[in-house]
Amino acid sequence: MDFTLSEEHQMIRDQCRKFADKELKPIAAEYNRNHKFPMEQVKKLGEMGIMGIVYPEEYNGAGMDYISYVIAVEEISRGGASTGVTVSAHNSLCLSPIYYFGNEEQKKKYLPRLCTGEHIGCFGITEPGAGSDAAGTTTKAERKNGNWILNGTKTFITNGGVADIAVVMARTAKDGGHKGLSMFIIEKGSPGFLVGKNEGKMGLLSSSTTELIFDNCEIPYENLLGEEGQGFKIAMHTLDGGRIGIAAQAVGISQAAMEDAIAYAKERKQFNKSICEFQAIQWMIADMATDIEAARLMTYQAAGLLNGDNRQKYSKQAAMAKLFASEASHRVTHKALQILGGYGYTTEYPMERYCRDARITEIYEGTSEMMRLVIATNVLKS
Repeated sequence: MDFTLSEEHQMIRDQCRKFADKELKPIAAEYNRNHKFPMEQVKKLGEMGIMGIVYPEEYNGAGMDYISYVIAVEEISRGGASTGVTVSAHNSLCLSPIYYFGNEEQKKKYLPRLCTGEHIGCFGITEPGAGSDAAGTTTKAERKNGNWILNGTKTFITNGGVADIAVVMARTAKDGGHKGLSMFIIEKGSPGFLVGKNEGKMGLLSSSTTELIFDNCEIPYENLLGEEGQGFKIAMHTLDGGRIGIAAQAVGISQAAMEDAIAYAKERKQFNKSICEFQAIQWMIADMATDIEAARLMTYQAAGLLNGDNRQKYSKQAAMAKLFASEASHRVTHKALQILGGYGYTTEYPMERYCRDARITEIYEGTSEMMRLVIATNVLKS
C-alpha cells in the first residue's frame, strides 16, 4: 500500500497550511479570548472551495476526495481548532445528509450556497435529555395544513448561532424508539425557529455553540429530508462520516501542540543545555510523534473508504479513528504542556488552549465510550 500523498493532496495540504499560518494562528488567541466567530476567515475558506470540498462541481463543490477533506480539516485545526470544527460540522453534518438523502430539488436548492460558504450549515440531534441516546429525541414534528410544525429544543449545536440552514431530527410518530424519527431541513428565519443561549464552554471558544428552539416552527412539507421514519438511519450515516472529521481535527490540534513543544524544547536551556537534549524530553516527543502518525493514518484509512462510487462500510474504521485520534490528542497535549512547564499553563502560550480544545474531541459526535461500543459491535458480528 502506497501512503505517499498525491500531487492534489499535497497541494491542498500546502494551501490549507499557508492559510492556517497566515489567517488563523495570528487571530486565534484574540478570537478565543473574545469568543468571536471567525466569519471573515470562514468566507475565505468558502472561496477556496473548502466549505464544499467533497461535493460535485454541479452543486458548486470542489469535487475532491475524502482524503483531501481530512487533510484540510487537520491543517485548519492546526491553525485554529474552532475554525476546524466549523468546517467539519458544515461539511459532514449539514451538506452530507442533504447530498446523500435529499431529492434533486433539495440538492439544487440548498447545496450550491452551502458549498461556497455563502450559507453556513448545522445539524441538530442532541437535546437536553437525549445525547448518546438519539432515539430518546422528544422534539416533535406534526403535519398541519400541508406543512410541518416542530416543537422542542436542541442543545450543543455547533454553528448554531451562525447557521443559515439546519438539518434537524424530530419525532413524527407517537410510538417511542428510533422508527418514529424523521429528518428535516430548516431555514434561518422560518416562523418559530429561534436561536437560544450561547453555551459557555471550556474550549473552542470562537466556535458558535448554541441551543436551537422550535416554538410552533412552521416549515414546508417538502422540507422533509428522505422519507418519514428514516431520521435515525440518516443520523447514524451522517455521524459515521462526521467522526472522521473530528478525528482529523484532533490530529491537527496534536500536530500544533507537538510543533510548539519542539520549538520550545530547542530554545529552553536548563543545566547549560537545551532541554531537547534530555532523554526524558526526547521520549515524550517520540511518544507524541508516534501517536500523531498512528492517528493520522487511521483517519486516512477511514476517509479512504468513503472515496469513489463504491463506498465501503466504514462505521468501525470511523469509530476507531475518532476514538484513537481524540484520546491521542489528550495524551499529546498533556505531554506538550509538560514540556513547557509553567509557561504552558499560562495564557501567554497557546498550549493551554490546545489542551482545552482537545478535550471535547473525546465527547462530541460520539463519546469515547460510544465509540468503543460501535467498534465492539462491529467486531463481534464479523
